[in-house]
Amino acid sequence: MLECAVRLRFSKMHGQGNDFVVIDGVRQAIALTPSQVRAIADRHFGVGCDQLLLVEPAREPGNDFRYRIWNADGGEVEQCGNGARCFARFVRDQGLTEKDELRVETARGVIRPRIEPGGRVTVDMGPPRFAPADIPFLAPAQRPTYELEVGGRRIEVSVLSMGNPHAVQVVADVDSAPVSTQGPLIENHPAFPNRVNAGYLQVLARDHVRLRVWERGAGETLACGTGACAAVVAGIRRGLLDRSVRVTTRGGDLAIRWEGEAPDMTPPFAPVMMTGDAVRVFESEMELPAPGPLESPPC
Repeated sequence: MLECAVRLRFSKMHGQGNDFVVIDGVRQAIALTPSQVRAIADRHFGVGCDQLLLVEPAREPGNDFRYRIWNADGGEVEQCGNGARCFARFVRDQGLTEKDELRVETARGVIRPRIEPGGRVTVDMGPPRFAPADIPFLAPAQRPTYELEVGGRRIEVSVLSMGNPHAVQVVADVDSAPVSTQGPLIENHPAFPNRVNAGYLQVLARDHVRLRVWERGAGETLACGTGACAAVVAGIRRGLLDRSVRVTTRGGDLAIRWEGEAPDMTPPFAPVMMTGDAVRVFESEMELPAPGPLESPPC
């Protein structure tokens, strides 16, 4: 186990500008508290990141690693698409594996990242989920879209899970979309018991969209991988998009492909495939911040 006040090595990485602190929990034992995550993620007094990623040994035979994710607010979450790509590059760069294709455990199931010859990473993100109980979303019945009252007005959203919850609305122009004002209201809407990511989708063509996402626990990020997957699925289900779509975020482009749902619209659905960059910015070390006064120390 780690000694108190130990110095931890980490990598700073990003996928389309969605940035991460990535820590090796395979060769060293790591126990993090929410206040420590917040301190590391702080952009003025810490390293600074949208999410913190922890690599751990797999729990189940046949899997390669376990992957844990904390948002900048210290809350642990189920999934992160851009983080999954950085995770794959990290374990290769650190010599933790020589495989190009991995099976990685997350809080919402196994994902399958694959490092492409050119260095980009493709991730099988698994199938989308639409049943309200799977999201979770408090709705009496499953529908293609839903109306929500937000800030005194009604909006139409597609609600689904990509391992984490998303509410996607189509807008005429993402630049003028009320992401910073309406996004927090959607994130904390009482219909979402675990909060939700709010996506704003602008359709440019059947194979090209623009996207902004207000991420729960992190605010607006330059890119959101699961948000891009959710937006494309929502657009396909609405009849607006083809199966392969270029998603332009403020941090760069992602390639998303979804073969769609069964003709009777019942599970199992096809998995969503996401391809994008995974960039290592730098490696360094830090002293693990002390836990908060009401938290148990990690060592």
